[in-house]
Amino acid sequence: MLEPSKSTDSSGMDEFGYAQTLDRSIGKFASFAAGVSYISILTGVFQLFYFGFSMAGPAYAWSWPIVFAGQLMVALCFAELAGRYPVAGSVYNWAKQLSSGTFAWLAGWLLLISSIVALGAVALALQLTLPQIWSGFQIIGDGTGTYDFALNGVLLASIMISISTLINAFGVKLMTKINSIGVFVELAAAVLLILALAWHVVRGPEVLFSTAGYGMDHDLGFFGVFLIGAMASGYVMYGFDTASSLGEETKDPKKTAPRAILRAITASFILGGLILLGGLLAAPDLNDPKLGSADGGLQYIVLSVLGGPFGKAFLVCIVVAVFVCTLAVHAAAIRMMFAMARDNNLPFSRQLSRVHPERKTPTVAAIVIGLIAIIPLIVNVSQPAIFTILSSISIVLIYLSYLLVTVPLLRRRFLKKWPLSDESHGEAGFSLGKWGVPVNIVAVLWGGAMTLNLVWPRPEIYNSVPPFEWYLQWGGVLFVTAVTVGGALLYRLKIRHQTGVLAEHAAAAVRGDSEVPSAPSQADAPTPPVSAPGPAAVSQSVMDVAR
Repeated sequence: MLEPSKSTDSSGMDEFGYAQTLDRSIGKFASFAAGVSYISILTGVFQLFYFGFSMAGPAYAWSWPIVFAGQLMVALCFAELAGRYPVAGSVYNWAKQLSSGTFAWLAGWLLLISSIVALGAVALALQLTLPQIWSGFQIIGDGTGTYDFALNGVLLASIMISISTLINAFGVKLMTKINSIGVFVELAAAVLLILALAWHVVRGPEVLFSTAGYGMDHDLGFFGVFLIGAMASGYVMYGFDTASSLGEETKDPKKTAPRAILRAITASFILGGLILLGGLLAAPDLNDPKLGSADGGLQYIVLSVLGGPFGKAFLVCIVVAVFVCTLAVHAAAIRMMFAMARDNNLPFSRQLSRVHPERKTPTVAAIVIGLIAIIPLIVNVSQPAIFTILSSISIVLIYLSYLLVTVPLLRRRFLKKWPLSDESHGEAGFSLGKWGVPVNIVAVLWGGAMTLNLVWPRPEIYNSVPPFEWYLQWGGVLFVTAVTVGGALLYRLKIRHQTGVLAEHAAAAVRGDSEVPSAPSQADAPTPPVSAPGPAAVSQSVMDVAR
């Protein structure tokens, strides 16, 4: 038998039991750009500023550094995992290494569903910006009708998702090239916008220390409304694991992916925080109701401060940011679907895991995700509060999926089983060392607290406009419960009986061509790496697929 550290596959994918079927062409900047574009500060900050400000006023900006501190702990844990397992469907494959088959599948399932919902939510951001650039983008009605805003948003979002589907289906080289250019534009625009807002500052930072009367009618006072307003920051700073989810397509991923994760979240924090600060200090009138309105917000401040031509030029950059963010969210969702399907862990796995022979990208998965992402938009088309509802549900699922990685990772640390004793994956590209336990503890506590805060059935989030019904207010809890319980039942009753790497995606070892370590098993018990199964096991997997 060959030594575990030796590999018959120069790509290194046989270490994880898979054949290299995707195009490994992503460089350092493209990897960083993938994480930045998913977080997309211009998309998130401009999309949700109005919500945070309407809830807690200027002081809501303090939620930005708080959310960053918590999410940085999660990102550090993920960087350590990315330094060992830079594989498509990052969270799903990490959970396979750390816990049982059920929890690993749930981690992938929840992140897949959340990514699909988030894809629609991100694309909806076009409605907040395009009509402010040119009124002609308000195609349906004039924007004053009850459903004009939501209907037009769904139309623009559907067009955006269709374009994203075509680009992602064409191949990762085109997607990353467009994404890198878009991120460069976004970062340059962010820096210029910060400088422009700083030039027009009309007040000092003391405004950030005033509650300005917000929360007077809330049972918990300002703290109560601050928790709600903090969601505007919580909705933005996630998706940094995308750099690792593209690991199979990245050069030297064990070193590149961890750095990209940490650089993406840090750059987003700095630039996004300065934009928030600049906007609040430069706004002509903080009592203007347009600042807390969906058709105003930070876009309104930029237009008011910088004037028509310059203001609209920056809004065009925001549209570019929304565009590349949509591409990145779509790309991450594709990799998750592909990762689960090649393990035969989804219905129609053989079709969903199919890789185009020339473009080397999961084309079928790209198209399916694009089509499914439009469904939540249509279902919620008559709901004017569609933005906050979709955003809340998708982020709750993401935080839950992250917990399904950080919790078992912490458990392994306490049991002295991390790093894993297996050495077949070579040297790690990043390690927390002695800081692993305290960082991991904070990551778990933070993730649990944010999940509770996000899913709490507040009318301000889930039923902010008529009709006021209990099932609408509890819609987030009901949906998240249904997706989690339904997913667990699907796995336990059906999927787990067919799981196993599909023959066309198996490494040479699994196909019986040589003897090197294979992927971890999906048994419903902790799954450290095991020796390769023989051809009989693969044959059984193929028979399961046929059935």
